[in-house]
Amino acid sequence: MSARSRRACAVVLGATFATAMVLPAASQSFADSAVDRDGALAYASVQQSNLSNEASADELPASLRRQAVFYPSVEKPGTVVIDTAHTFLYSVLGGGKAIRYGIGVGRKGFTWSGVEKISRKSEWPDWIPPVEMIARQPYLPRWVGGGPGNALGARALYLGNTNYRIHGTNAPASIGTQVSSGCIRVRNADVIDLYGRVGIGTKVVVLASDRQTVALADRPDAPRAYRCRTANFGNACYRRVC
Repeated sequence: MSARSRRACAVVLGATFATAMVLPAASQSFADSAVDRDGALAYASVQQSNLSNEASADELPASLRRQAVFYPSVEKPGTVVIDTAHTFLYSVLGGGKAIRYGIGVGRKGFTWSGVEKISRKSEWPDWIPPVEMIARQPYLPRWVGGGPGNALGARALYLGNTNYRIHGTNAPASIGTQVSSGCIRVRNADVIDLYGRVGIGTKVVVLASDRQTVALADRPDAPRAYRCRTANFGNACYRRVC
């Protein structure tokens, strides 16, 4: 075996070992249901693409790059959960797993919480700033055609009858910050990935922006046995840090 081949094998084995370390042993076996099998395939697919994803997202901190994570949740597979306080979006796979994306969220005074559904999807959408935004920032254009220079980026997922969207961005440095007027920004490569995973009617749960509330999946001491507490705007597993 050549030195190059040995190095390639070492990378694959290292990635496999890292994947095994992400999940507690009890959660590494999948149930026999079709949902969990699909979740397993999606999880494996994301893990396999992480190396190429890191190469294209090396401008982001590691925590904000797209990755498969341990994420117990009472939400059904396919649900999108947005953790505003910690600038993470989760696409629930089921079986205690999710795909996590780094996001940009609303600035102070523009955050919100609740439950919506995806009402429309658009590729390279046009941007028409809402009346309320124009009133605050009258210098904004009234219409911008879809394309790389558009603030909505490569894809947009419209939430219910609101003005809020999950969308791409032409400002990737804004990922991980509180800068928008309430929309959820996602790196273009990541919003394209998410766009392919969700459909019209997908449930979107936006958690309250409370920095004392930490998603269970992101606690370093997350136990295997946990108890879900139901928020008044939807079901999501989290704990309050005392």
